[in-house]
Amino acid sequence: MEIRNIAIIAHVDHGKTALTDALLKQTGAAAEGTTMDSNALERERGITIYAKNAAVEYKGTKINIVDTPGHADFGSEVERVLRSIDAVLLVVDAQEGPMPQTRFVLKKSLELGLKPIVVINKIDKPAADPYRTHEQVLELFLELGATDEQADFPVIYSIGREGIALKELADEKKDLAPLLDCILEKVPAANAAANAAAALLAQPFNLAYDNFLGRLAVARIYEGTLTPNQNVFVKKSDGTVRAERTTKIFTFHGLDRVEVSEASAGDIALIAGLPDIYIGETIATDEKAGPLPAIAVDEPTIALNFLVNNSPFAGKEGKYVTSRQIRERLERELEVNVGLKVNFDKSEVFHVSGRGELHIAVLLENMRREGYELQVSQPHVITREENGVKLEPFEEVIIDSPSEFQGAVIEKLGQRAFVLQNVEQEGDHVRLTLHGPTRGLLGYKSSFIIDTKGEGILSSRFIGFEPYAGEIKKRQVGSMISMANGKALGFSLWNLQDRGQLYITPATEIYEGMVVGNTSKGEEMMVNPTKGKQLSNMRASGSDEAIYLTPAYELTIERGLEIMADDEYLEITPASVRLRKQHLTENERAKARR
Repeated sequence: MEIRNIAIIAHVDHGKTALTDALLKQTGAAAEGTTMDSNALERERGITIYAKNAAVEYKGTKINIVDTPGHADFGSEVERVLRSIDAVLLVVDAQEGPMPQTRFVLKKSLELGLKPIVVINKIDKPAADPYRTHEQVLELFLELGATDEQADFPVIYSIGREGIALKELADEKKDLAPLLDCILEKVPAANAAANAAAALLAQPFNLAYDNFLGRLAVARIYEGTLTPNQNVFVKKSDGTVRAERTTKIFTFHGLDRVEVSEASAGDIALIAGLPDIYIGETIATDEKAGPLPAIAVDEPTIALNFLVNNSPFAGKEGKYVTSRQIRERLERELEVNVGLKVNFDKSEVFHVSGRGELHIAVLLENMRREGYELQVSQPHVITREENGVKLEPFEEVIIDSPSEFQGAVIEKLGQRAFVLQNVEQEGDHVRLTLHGPTRGLLGYKSSFIIDTKGEGILSSRFIGFEPYAGEIKKRQVGSMISMANGKALGFSLWNLQDRGQLYITPATEIYEGMVVGNTSKGEEMMVNPTKGKQLSNMRASGSDEAIYLTPAYELTIERGLEIMADDEYLEITPASVRLRKQHLTENERAKARR
């Protein structure tokens, strides 16, 4: 059977997963209602977080499909996948056109010499303009230095949600057959060039974890045949070799993994039995075979500390609360999360580095759902020094918003050291392109939503390390700190809401040193949210006022990471997210300042 290996790449929310789901359903590989976004967090947020494999059969050919994340924070998932496949489907929204992540993933695939098939998706949107999008994609190809062969890309128009693909816009809308036929026609057969009789040569591009089998390698087999209980040599890029033995081999059928007695050259397989396997290593049966080119993964850009929760409410809601349990969980995360780095040098504090706020927030959200309780410090960008020059990570930001808000957006980002590169006006909407330091973006999202009244779209991508941009003053608000333990009362919150924004509601349990809100004037304020109304037995008409409370700004992990100050911790438990000062009492804080 012929094998084709493809990856679906796109910007976030351009319809990769919907298209993959439709391909699985139409080829009979998955039942109605199943989806590639199998993780609970992915379904809630409507984004893909982990690269996932599936396989379909069409006209006697097996097509291995890898669905990749579109969000920049999970870019490391995409980079590895591109090395192991033979072509990419570049999905572009017919209304939005190419976006930052489209550029990022396309650049990576063109550098590897892959020939993309462009799928212009969502052609049924009211403001869709497939011809303009086609022009923009061609411009992007030329801008990124595509070869003549790569720039002569086939185009398919589609409505992924309805499972429709067309070669020409005037064609009859039926099914996804035009797309599948295009894949068979344009993508080279993976096993035609590979030699099944040669010695085994395979390379893992992803990792999975199974409670019974341990670490699993998702690998592309370049040559030879892979079987269970096979003695193999695992080689690192530095030349070191170790002997291992496989235990079980799986291949993909639909969304399921199927145990097989052998997997041949050109296929993508799951390998069990190699406990220390890592991405980019070479698996071979010949000890003298040279290692395959290493797979590089981009460096993390932000770092923060994970600590054991030591607040007055520690241990009340969590199941796993000790540093040993947190260490084990982080070690397990490192098995599969390649964009993450953890320094375990200190026993109580773990220094964690990741690709962005969302990358870290997803890890924390998964941990709290599993019953972990911990606290984290404020995220900081990772700086480095080259030839005596201090460098920091920079981002390219693209903002789509109604024209009336562009002034506020440019002003706020200007204060955060961002420089405007380009403005494109279309009707009453504007697209702004800006460059600036990653730390300028930390904590900006909530302010952006308010400035654009929820109508703006912000996308960013990491573009590299550039000279340090100087000091950025971001925090214009101070903290409202509780000076008492107990239950917050509506009466005192009613009096406090005029001073700033509250993070808590009446009847919330609080402790001394907990941050219950912010102050608009910018200074820190000690408050007592447990103070009730003085009641006397004298009553006068009209002196009893009704209490009207403004809805609280409810803290989530991402909001907390955005708004926390340098001297605060974000306390995360399965039931709550609280903001607190690192030193809980006024005396301790005064001592620390001295």
